[in-house]
Amino acid sequence: MSESPRDGVQSWEESMSARERIRSVAETLREPRSVNWISNQADTAWSTTNEELQDLVEQGRLRRVETDNTTLYQPDYTRMLFEEIRTLIEENSREELRSELAAITDEIEAWQETYGVETWEELEQSLADGDLSSTEIRERRDVLAFWQENEEDRRLIRHALALYSDVESAREQHTDLAEGATS
Repeated sequence: MSESPRDGVQSWEESMSARERIRSVAETLREPRSVNWISNQADTAWSTTNEELQDLVEQGRLRRVETDNTTLYQPDYTRMLFEEIRTLIEENSREELRSELAAITDEIEAWQETYGVETWEELEQSLADGDLSSTEIRERRDVLAFWQENEEDRRLIRHALALYSDVESAREQHTDLAEGATS
């Protein structure tokens, strides 16, 4: 008997609870979506989806957007930004962040030199060059994706470095308060 490619592999629906699937879908939205849409994507009952979305709104993780006769939901992008910055600060030393920033900058400078462009947008425009082979086009598309990701990472790291001292100070103040309360 032949084994199907899915034998022994759980789908995400089987490995996550309904509420986990709803959170996974809702917190990765790129545009506001309805309860029906989220319910369909998460493969969950409308009532469960609606209840979980209300909980996520109350927790401040999602925002409710009212349009015409429809209520849509989207992640709280501001909160997500600050959580990403906080995670960078908590999981990395200042020096590690500086090193990563330097590595990203080195990689971008290498692409600038290799392709004779200053920005990823210019590299993207070069895709229309009729002299490129399909291999060169695929290579440039891959570089484009990495370049855009690097730009986002660089932006986040810069924010983390700018806020590093403030976060450390707040953490120390919290620790001092906690120690004072226990003594």
